[in-house]
Amino acid sequence: MPAALAIAAHPDDIEFCMAGTLLRLAGCGWDIHYCNLSAGNLGSATIPGPRLAAMRRKESQAAARKLGATWHAPIARDLEIFYNDDLLRRVAAVVRKVRPTLVLTHSPQDYMEDHMNTSRLAVSGAFARGMPNYRTRPSVPPFDGHVTVYHALPHGLHDGLGQKITASLYVDTAPVHAVKREALACHASQKEWLDRSQGMDSYLVAMDAFSAEVGRLSGRFTHAEGWRRHSHLGFCPADADPLREVIGAVPSKTNRR
Repeated sequence: MPAALAIAAHPDDIEFCMAGTLLRLAGCGWDIHYCNLSAGNLGSATIPGPRLAAMRRKESQAAARKLGATWHAPIARDLEIFYNDDLLRRVAAVVRKVRPTLVLTHSPQDYMEDHMNTSRLAVSGAFARGMPNYRTRPSVPPFDGHVTVYHALPHGLHDGLGQKITASLYVDTAPVHAVKREALACHASQKEWLDRSQGMDSYLVAMDAFSAEVGRLSGRFTHAEGWRRHSHLGFCPADADPLREVIGAVPSKTNRR
C-alpha cells in the first residue's frame, strides 16, 4: 500500500493546509501518516507549557484518528525547531519507518522559522532515506524507493517579506472539507490563543476562509489546497507527480497547457 507522510511544525498545521489532501489520498486506498515536529508548548497565554504540551498531544492524536492517520510523536518544542544534526536524524528515522511514496510539508518560504526549518528537515530527511552510511536516531534501516516531496502554501499566501507565494498544483478538498474541519476542531486549546495572537477570529472560520481562497485561486474548486512539487533530483523520476496521477490535482492557470 502506498503511503503519504505529512510533516508539519505544530499541532493543527496539518489540518490548516494539508489534511484535505491526506484525506483524498486515503480515499484512494493510501496509508496516511501525521507528524508534527513540535509539542506545541507555547500556544497559550494562560496554560503552563508542560500542561499545554500534554493537552496538545491528546488533541493531535484525536485529530489523527479523525483523519484515519497514523500519529507520530513530536520531537521538539515550539521555537526550538532548528535545522540541526539531532533533529535531522530523528526526522529521517520517521521517513524510513513510514517509507512514503510522497511527503507533504511546509513551504520553504513562510512567515515563521519553525515552518521553514520543518520544511528543510523534511526535505533532507527524505533525501537521506536510502543512504546506508547515514545513521538515524533511533536507528532505522535505509530503503530504496522513490519519494515525491510537495510544499504547501503558507498561511496568508505570502512569505515573511510579504512576497506572494503561488501554487503550481491544486487539490480539490471540497468533498472532504467537513472532515478536515472536524479534525481541526479537535485542537480546542488553540481557539483563544489564535484569536489573541494572530487575530484569526475563530481558527475554524479562518481555515474555512483560507481553504475557500485557495479554491478561488484554483479557478475551479470551492475549497482547495495548493502545492508546489520539490525538485525531483535525488528523490524521484522527473515525471513523478502522484498528486496529479492519483487524485487528479490540477495545475495552476499559468502551468496549464
